[in-house]
Amino acid sequence: MPAANSLARRLGAEFLGTFWLVLGGCGSAVLAAGFPQTGIGFAGVALAFGLTVLTGAYAFGSISGAHFNPAVTVGLTVAGRCSVKDLLPYVIVQVAGAIAAAFLLRYIASGAPTFDANSLAANGFGEHSPGQYSLQSAILIEIVLTAFFLLVILGVTDRRAPPGFAALAIGLALTLIHLISIPVTNTSVNPARSTGPAIVMGGWALKQLWLFWVAPIAGGILGALVWRWLGGGAKE
Repeated sequence: MPAANSLARRLGAEFLGTFWLVLGGCGSAVLAAGFPQTGIGFAGVALAFGLTVLTGAYAFGSISGAHFNPAVTVGLTVAGRCSVKDLLPYVIVQVAGAIAAAFLLRYIASGAPTFDANSLAANGFGEHSPGQYSLQSAILIEIVLTAFFLLVILGVTDRRAPPGFAALAIGLALTLIHLISIPVTNTSVNPARSTGPAIVMGGWALKQLWLFWVAPIAGGILGALVWRWLGGGAKE
């Protein structure tokens, strides 16, 4: 990330980018997915999440690096791409942006007569999984998909990668991740994205939130370690 950008500007970009991700991704699920005739469905929600990251990365990547995700920030730190001193501030503003977007989304959604306060695109397992998938399935898929997400991010932002295409590849990767895992956990791979809706909803969403911190961060660390083992970033 450019050294000329102050920490305050970088944190502002991370707040706005994470806000955009939750508003666009979760908003598509809450506001647009459920209509029987015109709803966008799982595939539309998956695309919406990918588009938020793609557009957010192009908008804010030159300022903050466009993490928008505590698991990504942790993974990039382990991989040596992010300063340790930036880790906690980045995570704090990412979570704050997600919470702000979730509250705004709840307010917008409450304007419909069919509004259900228990349906805010929260992540869950067991009876709260869209497909009733078990805790074990949820943990495994969140770890593996977050690890591969980090591998994609690290690969396409490597200095040897073709310039200009990183945001596109990252957005498509997140779309694919959602196509795979929406039925299992409603797709997290991002603790901030999970925290916003969980705080607004409370109840079971908060009780299950621990998994959507532990598994994505474990996956982010795993992806970074695999990348380092592969020699990613090593001089030719």
